[in-house]
Amino acid sequence: MDEISASKAGTFEFDKDFVVNRLGYGTMQLTGNGVWGPYKDPDQAVDLIKRSFDLGVNFVDTADSYGPWHADTYLAKALKEYPDSDKIFISDKAGQVRTGENEWTPVGAPAFLRQEVELSLRLFNRDHEDLLFLHRIDDHYPIEDQIGELKKMQDEGKIKHIGVSQVTLDELKAAQKVAKIDAVENMYNVGHHKGDDAIVDYAEKEGMAFLPWFPLDTGNLAKTDSPLEDVAKKYNASPAQIALAWLLKRSNNIIPIPGTSSEDHLKDNLNAANVKLSDEDFEKLSGLEK
Repeated sequence: MDEISASKAGTFEFDKDFVVNRLGYGTMQLTGNGVWGPYKDPDQAVDLIKRSFDLGVNFVDTADSYGPWHADTYLAKALKEYPDSDKIFISDKAGQVRTGENEWTPVGAPAFLRQEVELSLRLFNRDHEDLLFLHRIDDHYPIEDQIGELKKMQDEGKIKHIGVSQVTLDELKAAQKVAKIDAVENMYNVGHHKGDDAIVDYAEKEGMAFLPWFPLDTGNLAKTDSPLEDVAKKYNASPAQIALAWLLKRSNNIIPIPGTSSEDHLKDNLNAANVKLSDEDFEKLSGLEK
């Protein structure tokens, strides 16, 4: 059996001190229904995060709005208990509040963005954010004010790298006029990608990371009746592994961040690093979206 390790997916370099394995872990599943409230077994959540570290994950994507704050609390505890936590990089977000189950509201007030960053740093017991995304652009405030506040905190040393989430190409270019943007996080997967293919290509050209959220389409691509089933059988792999292998092959700047609350699924996801799709099968999968 091939070794399971996120390190086998290759790496992406944000800077010489910030090099991550290209299979990360997303914490959003470690919450209650509708990404609201605590996870049913907080200790299990902490253990799962630490297990991901054992399996080579050194890049964790999170947000204070997951719960809110519950996923971050589990991550903070896992980092405190893990001996090499200084080698784990955090992709964090600010700019979205929760008012209930499945309810998400962008809030881009500069003072609020600053407070979110300060509270996250306090929780994680760190002096800077490795990567901080504007979770959503808030139409109530100029993008110059929202990205501008993150740039101020970057100048103060509180943020190393700035990203934007769920943006159009025009919005990404507008953000670039205010600060250096090093990452984009948009919904993107083998079943829904055509609308953002141009953003992936632009990000690659600009040297930006691209983090696809819902890389498994909230599990739909991992089901046994998935449209990926036939290709999965050919590679003696799971549909989830094929979906992630497609992302890894799509572009070297893509860092999938699949989330799960199951250790078996965690191992299955990370084993995608051992699946090397042929060019023919990659093109076949790329045509799934109608």
